Amino acid sequence: MSLIELVEAGDVAGVVGELGRLTPAQRKENDVALAARRAVMNTERDRYSATEMNAQLAAELGCQDSAAAAADWLCVIENRRAVGGPSEDGAWMVDVIDSRPIEWRAELAGLLGERVQTGWTSVFAFLEHLVHDTGCPVPTSDAFLGSWLGDRGIGHQERPAHLKGGVRGADLRERLLEDPWTARLLPLAVARPGVDLPLQNLAEISLAEPGLIDRDVLAGRCYALLSDKAPWGSIQLKAMELTPAEHAKVSGPRVELLDRCLERLLQDGTRMAVGPWLYLLRVMAPAPAEHAAVAGDYLALLDGSPPVAEYAQEILAGLDEIGLVERELVGEAGERVLLRPEKKLVRAQLSWLDRAAKRDPARAGQVVMAVATAFDHRDAALRERALAVVGRHLKAAGESVLPELRAAAERLGPALSARAAELLGMPSDGAAEPLADVLPVVPEPRPVPGPLATVAEVAEEVAAVVAGDQDVVAFERALDGLVRHAHLDRAALATALKPVSREEPRWRFDCAPEHLYAVARAVADPEPYEYLHRRRGTGQFSLTGELLAARLVEAGELVASGTQPFLLAVPTLSTGALDAAVLVERLAAFEGLGVTPGPVDLAQALLRVTPTADRQVLSSAENLGSEAGRRTAAWLRAGGLPHQDSEPPDWDTARKRWRSPARPGLTLDPPMPKEVAKLLGPYERRKHYVVDPPQAYWFAQLPHHRDVVAARDYFESCQNDRGWTAALPFMAESGGPAGFAVHMALAESTGTSRPADRGPAVDAMLVLAARGQLDAALLGRQIAALVCEGGVLANRLVETLRIMADTGAYGTVWSVLEGALPGLLGDKPVRGAAELLALAVECASRCGASGEVAEVTAVARRTGSSLVVKNARALREVLLRAGHAAR
Repeated sequence: MSLIELVEAGDVAGVVGELGRLTPAQRKENDVALAARRAVMNTERDRYSATEMNAQLAAELGCQDSAAAAADWLCVIENRRAVGGPSEDGAWMVDVIDSRPIEWRAELAGLLGERVQTGWTSVFAFLEHLVHDTGCPVPTSDAFLGSWLGDRGIGHQERPAHLKGGVRGADLRERLLEDPWTARLLPLAVARPGVDLPLQNLAEISLAEPGLIDRDVLAGRCYALLSDKAPWGSIQLKAMELTPAEHAKVSGPRVELLDRCLERLLQDGTRMAVGPWLYLLRVMAPAPAEHAAVAGDYLALLDGSPPVAEYAQEILAGLDEIGLVERELVGEAGERVLLRPEKKLVRAQLSWLDRAAKRDPARAGQVVMAVATAFDHRDAALRERALAVVGRHLKAAGESVLPELRAAAERLGPALSARAAELLGMPSDGAAEPLADVLPVVPEPRPVPGPLATVAEVAEEVAAVVAGDQDVVAFERALDGLVRHAHLDRAALATALKPVSREEPRWRFDCAPEHLYAVARAVADPEPYEYLHRRRGTGQFSLTGELLAARLVEAGELVASGTQPFLLAVPTLSTGALDAAVLVERLAAFEGLGVTPGPVDLAQALLRVTPTADRQVLSSAENLGSEAGRRTAAWLRAGGLPHQDSEPPDWDTARKRWRSPARPGLTLDPPMPKEVAKLLGPYERRKHYVVDPPQAYWFAQLPHHRDVVAARDYFESCQNDRGWTAALPFMAESGGPAGFAVHMALAESTGTSRPADRGPAVDAMLVLAARGQLDAALLGRQIAALVCEGGVLANRLVETLRIMADTGAYGTVWSVLEGALPGLLGDKPVRGAAELLALAVECASRCGASGEVAEVTAVARRTGSSLVVKNARALREVLLRAGHAAR
């Protein structure tokens, strides 16, 4: 049988025998035929058995005309994976190669030694066999050394009987000690930078028998590798414990690695990003002198994220203990740390300074002045701790520090003022003058400018809205401009809008102002905008979004027909409110032109119109003769949309995890479009939730009934705690009663987890307070209920109210806390009550609050010295003192 026939039969032994009888010319001829057959096999692998594949591979290897060609073949990835590795399945490789002269095999070993790489298990095992079989020199290329260490390490496999070489041993250490090549190859592998030397191998090598390798060289290589790579080798470094002498010998690479770690930490990042670098530093354990040389970098790290700052603080405190840092650096460290919000860091800094003064009383003056920085800290417990540290070292500090300490003590707050006065010899002038609340100027709604005059102005305004401008005025003027100019000159408008209509707005789950695109497209394209028509009425939009979608669809129809000269519902104020006199004038103009307004446009206008008692306006409305005019007149006579109370009965006594506002609903007569009926009528639980955050237009749809929007949409949507508070200032600036639902939205916002979301929540509460519309007692009760049920965390509540107090609204914050504290204290104060009481002490003292809160008094009368009890006593004292002063 020919070689190809033997291959097709899967006869590996026959192939090997036939190869020995072939001439070089016959090998070359068969090589071409085998390549063609291999191409077919590669496309139809499932048709061939392992035996047939081995026969093919044996024939291909045996037909290589030179050692270089054989080396090339063995390094091809498909061949390398298929030759069976160091197992009995690859025994044919030895038989094929043994048919060649020993010089040819030795040349092949040398060529493979230059090219083998770590992970090429089968090639390395075959190469090791060749070296032992031919007696050729052991390769010493970087590639071979890395592959040899990889094989002896985690890639080691026992050799089968047909392969010479391999070593026994349970781990790298035992295998290296067993290997006759170790004495020659290991020093070369460690010394050469080009060798791919895994860090785990270095760590294991360090545990080998003494004399196996120079540990100084090994340690230097280890640090050199670590300083050139990410810090994932720190676990291996931990296994390589160096003696003090070895530390000194590798000081250069260690310092380079230390510098690299500090350089990375100065860039800071998340806990996950900086964690490996901090771990590497701890494992490397730089000597104190090495730390001291870069003390300035550690000082800078005190401004970093908490894990970075904690590590830097630990190192600097240790250096100070042994006198390796300047005293001025200690003072600067205090300035950087003592006002940070992380209590653990501040406590550690106070302890460091306390120990420094105990260790060396001569430093007491510097210490107490540094500690006085913490008198400005927000946390009352930390201010108290700082005052205690000052008290312990005041005598040693001397009288020269008293003037500055007394000035700093004025910022301690009323709870500590008496103790500070006694400690520092300050006069007690009695209670300070109450501070009036600093509230923002009540924002006045902006008048809406007149209609857009040209198609160019319309195109510009539409482009801004479609691009994401959420301004109510811009949207309403652009929508009216499309209807108005389509009526006047639709062709000119279509030309101006061509650039706007090329790109759709970004995808949203809810209908939004940027879907004005649908109306702009309708100017030139009669096909309806698929997004609105497909999703409208499915319940996936918010209720106000459904109304907006209905307005846009109707406006598109008006644009296409050109039957309506302008929109009735364009507001006259930025809140969405519509002046009654203007609405009556617009309806009179429609009657003069014989135009019947779109039903959705009329309904939106009625929802927006501001109730009026102006007899002239009412009389003009009564004179309207159209159906729309008569409906408007009746609407104005009735005072507009009736108010719906959103406060559930007995909500503060019924313990429920989710406190939904009431939604009684109205039956409108005559009926309005279904979108309006759904928004205002009998409540139906939603099947879908809206994940887009609410926007200004929600409240502009019902500018005199923000509580309805809050109850119907805000609490029926999926509040994902990301960006939802951005709508609260619009809610506060809107109109109508601020009822239970509005206050509940504010109460929930005080527990937002994102610091960036606290600003809008505070702004909304301050605007309502400035308008006299904030029911602080109700808000406090709602907050207490949410905290007790776990809906709001006390620490987040403190942060939000602290931001509000820092604006100067101490009286407003106290009013909220006064309403919340009874529910937060009770029989068992909630977690975080101490911080809330501390904030209450500060706000009550600054605004001059007086009276008694029974629950605060009850906690103050308890025995013990917990922070909750101490702060309750301080609050009771502030309230009593203010009451006495008022009398």
